[in-house]
Amino acid sequence: MSSEALPGFPFPGCPGARPPARYAQLTAEAGLPRVLLPSGVEALLVTRHEEVRAVLADDRFSREAFPGRPMFARSPESISLAVSDPPVHTRRRQAVLPSFTARQARLLEPRVRELAGRALDALTALPQPADLVEGFTVPFALAVVTGLLGMPCPDGQRLRPLMAAMTSVGGRAPEEVAEAHRQVQAYFAGLVARHEARIAAGRPGADVLSRLLAAPDGERLSHQEIVVFGAGTLMAGFETTANQLAMTALTVLQHPGLAGRLRSDPAGLERAVEETLRWSSLIGTGGAAHVALEDVRVGEVLVRAGEVVVPLHDAANQDAAVFERPDAFDPEREHNPHLAFGHGRHLCLGAPLARVELRIGLAALLERLPEIRLAEPDGRLRWREGVFIRGPEAVPVRWDVPGPGDGGVG
Repeated sequence: MSSEALPGFPFPGCPGARPPARYAQLTAEAGLPRVLLPSGVEALLVTRHEEVRAVLADDRFSREAFPGRPMFARSPESISLAVSDPPVHTRRRQAVLPSFTARQARLLEPRVRELAGRALDALTALPQPADLVEGFTVPFALAVVTGLLGMPCPDGQRLRPLMAAMTSVGGRAPEEVAEAHRQVQAYFAGLVARHEARIAAGRPGADVLSRLLAAPDGERLSHQEIVVFGAGTLMAGFETTANQLAMTALTVLQHPGLAGRLRSDPAGLERAVEETLRWSSLIGTGGAAHVALEDVRVGEVLVRAGEVVVPLHDAANQDAAVFERPDAFDPEREHNPHLAFGHGRHLCLGAPLARVELRIGLAALLERLPEIRLAEPDGRLRWREGVFIRGPEAVPVRWDVPGPGDGGVG
């Protein structure tokens, strides 16, 4: 089949939290379908759960060797951790991993709970109906990640238009994208310089960037690597969590009675969060391209050296061989080995903290706002278009004022 006849990828999306319907169909079909990426590069799609895990864990597949640009407007240089291979990737990840362990996420829970409360204070001061996205999930996620980086939260708000340009999928002029990269790079270079000055003055901060700067010789990342990591952490920690929390809250509100059940069942709330991670589709461009460094068999297909494969996490999460009734949103699902955070050496660095934010954010919302409900029919909700990270543009909600003695999620 000629390149012109190949289906284009990413596949067209549709409004709503679900991934393209084609994903579930592909998991039941034999082989690895061949598609054409926006850069004109041919690629093979990997969709089944077992095979996606295999590719993500196999050092014979390289992200660094991919000849094209990412499938969104970020430059490869600005996502150097995500697109690098060992040993460079190993060195970078080992340097930053101590700040993103499950233990560190647990230690941050009181602070995350405080920030969720502050964001809800602001939301409840708004007239109803209020937008759950701009009124809660965005300021909450932004406050968490800016605090982590030791930067003023208002700075994060000012950088949002630049981040939108850098995470766009078409529709932005190359000059606008390049200027966004330049300004974000300049901001974080200045932020890192201020952290360095405080360290030199004997007043080191407790933030992630300061810890990286204070690392011992031989373990310390370069100045430029720390600058790039800071910018990448702001975008990844803000965009992904804010939109995933919006989809999580929306999904809960779309299922009558679920919010009430979760208020009195913290364990059930955790299961519901994990199921939303499996059931929804956050990444608008499918996945990261990998190049086979040698001939590798993926399932029944021999992928030749130099061929490009794209493992699709969201498709793997619809695999009927792993998930019973994968099309159904089942908040009671016990066996849920989803790949929403990836797998292998590129497993999402911030997964433990993201889980804490999603759990605490949803619990605080349901506790603080009894009888919260959607203010518009589902069909009228607008969804983000032309961007790397999917999510609702706005989620208008109403709620009742809690009465004396009302309980909440513990």
